[in-house]
Amino acid sequence: MWGELIQEVRVAQTGVQILFGFLLTVVFTPRYADLQQIDKNIYIVTVVLGACATGALIGPVSLHRIVAGRRVKPQAVRWASRLTFIGLILLLATMTAALLLILRVATHDAYVPWLVAAVLMWYALCWFGIPLWTRRRHTSRSEPTR
Repeated sequence: MWGELIQEVRVAQTGVQILFGFLLTVVFTPRYADLQQIDKNIYIVTVVLGACATGALIGPVSLHRIVAGRRVKPQAVRWASRLTFIGLILLLATMTAALLLILRVATHDAYVPWLVAAVLMWYALCWFGIPLWTRRRHTSRSEPTR
């Protein structure tokens, strides 16, 4: 299970690191000073969420490095899995906040929260709904859960 988990983390790590890198540059653009205070607040929350997501998704690599050879692989996999799940939740929040900020700045329209909510529901369906439904539908009662 460790190999599969690390492969999953690599995909999420790349996405969150690219997003976080772009977020870090926004404050240095000339347009940042013109943002409304609410948009600056959304930006700050988004950057903090991105930093937390990055930490959680890099955590399993550090965990593996620190406990390697200590014969604690089952515990390491469990903790790495938890960190990955937390990282995905934080990535979901980061992407949602970033989308809110971008659409607010780009359009200033009243439909922005509704559009962001629809995208959030799509993420939740793709990332959690379908996987949980699949697990429930296709896991037999005799199979151990992970």
